Amino acid sequence: MSVLRPLDKQPGLNTATILLVGTEDALLQQLADSMVKEDCASELRVHLARSLPLPSSVNRPRIDLIVFVINLHSKYSLRNVEESLHHVDATFFLGKAAFLATGAGRESHCSIHRNTIMKLAHTYRSPLFFCDLEIESFRATMAQRLVRVLQICAGHVPGVSALNLPSLLRSSETPAPEDQ
Repeated sequence: MSVLRPLDKQPGLNTATILLVGTEDALLQQLADSMVKEDCASELRVHLARSLPLPSSVNRPRIDLIVFVINLHSKYSLRNVEESLHHVDATFFLGKAAFLATGAGRESHCSIHRNTIMKLAHTYRSPLFFCDLEIESFRATMAQRLVRVLQICAGHVPGVSALNLPSLLRSSETPAPEDQ
């Protein structure tokens, strides 16, 4: 069993690589397509995976950011992410991992409560984004935001460290689960 580590590979010159992990293939592909359309000073690489671990035979670049995508309408989606987390080195959670919950717009259909996802993100000290990826305008905005976060994680934004991400992204409207 291979564990994904952030410093397994040397960084590529002016490249930034994101790994989107989730069970929603079509939504992940649409998000990836939206990200690639964004104006980015770096060469942007987007990789998709249904789950971790990644196959060891694949020659892959260094991964600068992992985003775990959870569909709030699917308990399988949450379980898949929880199992995938076991295959990620703890140092990824020092500003190089994030969670994205999708499907929050139809709250009455959710099988996973928002607090469950908030507690998961808090446990891993990682940013949490809520976005309805099915809505194109929301997906485009999230793609723009993820590209910016990716550039920070790849070290392409002078004076900003990925270690600062959780505090930079923390919203005053979203208190930590223990504060509620």
